[in-house]
Amino acid sequence: MEQILKIGSLAPTAKNLQPQQIYVLQSAEALNKTDEITPCRYNAPSVLLVCSDKNIAWSDDGYSSYETDACIVATHMILEATNLGVDSIWVRKFNAANVKKVFGLPENIQPVCLISLGYADESYQGNPLHTKRKPLEETVKFM
Repeated sequence: MEQILKIGSLAPTAKNLQPQQIYVLQSAEALNKTDEITPCRYNAPSVLLVCSDKNIAWSDDGYSSYETDACIVATHMILEATNLGVDSIWVRKFNAANVKKVFGLPENIQPVCLISLGYADESYQGNPLHTKRKPLEETVKFM
């Protein structure tokens, strides 16, 4: 867990302001609360609640980088988990206002995603949509 969190802290953020706030949910109480806010924990023993401090994030001309910064951090942590052999899933099936209420988050802290971490059951076949990729010609344009 420490290595996954460390790699997340190395992720680039706008102006290196590092607005991310990561809550490591591992206690029985925290995992029960997680089950209240989403059906997508899948019995994972650890869940990262990835948030961003909207007061710290870079903003200009009506745009705030809080969500982008947190997504970059989350992606780095997922990639490191994979590198370490830990299975993960990015979860955005939750109501942010409810998450804030259940976990008592301050107004300036915005939930961005959950990352369920653990090891898939040996019988898990996987969702075929998770490995399906469009050809590069459909997603990349050279100009």
